[in-house]
Amino acid sequence: MTKNLNIALVQSHLHWENPEANRALFDAKISQISEEVDLIILPEMFTTGFTMNPKDIDKLEGLKTLEWMQHTAREKNTAITGSLVFQENGKNYNRSFFVRPSGEYEKYDKKHTFTLAGEHKVYQAGTEKLIIDCKGFKICPLICYDLRFPVWARNVEAYDILIYVANWPRPRINAWDALLKARAIENMSYCIGVNRVGLDGLGHQYVGHSAVYDVLGEQLAYSEKEEILYASLSKEHITTNRNKLKFLNDRDSFSLL
Repeated sequence: MTKNLNIALVQSHLHWENPEANRALFDAKISQISEEVDLIILPEMFTTGFTMNPKDIDKLEGLKTLEWMQHTAREKNTAITGSLVFQENGKNYNRSFFVRPSGEYEKYDKKHTFTLAGEHKVYQAGTEKLIIDCKGFKICPLICYDLRFPVWARNVEAYDILIYVANWPRPRINAWDALLKARAIENMSYCIGVNRVGLDGLGHQYVGHSAVYDVLGEQLAYSEKEEILYASLSKEHITTNRNKLKFLNDRDSFSLL
């Protein structure tokens, strides 16, 4: 267990539906990380942008990107996470991978597919929440539209860090800002949001607003431009405030059907 978990958030533009170009793009960006970090976080669908055309992506690209993540994690000696288009058993998933320096990985499939864009028609929704242990910190990875559904994120597992990777567009960016902060406060957890910037192939504009909030909702990092953000997350900060305030002890109990 470590006292602090050091993270890097990579806020970037994306090449539309071009996994090879995006892997090269993130190779270049990750090579710029000179600080020692325990976790690198990439946006949602970081090899394609938020595409509803998985049929146009070679079915082998998901495995190629997973192998790239494993190679990068070993080379940088750090964990790495982000979501991508992944095809398995004839179905398409918006799947987040959490890859460790050893190359071992865990996966989470987006629970709330974005019906406004028709995501539910082309991607299989996930059904299971994932809690990961990383150097003594319990992490809950979620994806974009999941942010609007607090019941799914409710901290019944005593996790320490909530992560949202996203392609969250400019017209609704105020909701992104407000909900990231709210999820941190209500769950007494660090809450991290990693968004993209630039235009996608459909003309949608993305303005970043990647951010890190502590368990009291204080903002530790924030950016609206293409850059890498850094933050150090403290186990003592979590423990001290939870023991002092005990808000989670009074949360409502429920079961998800």
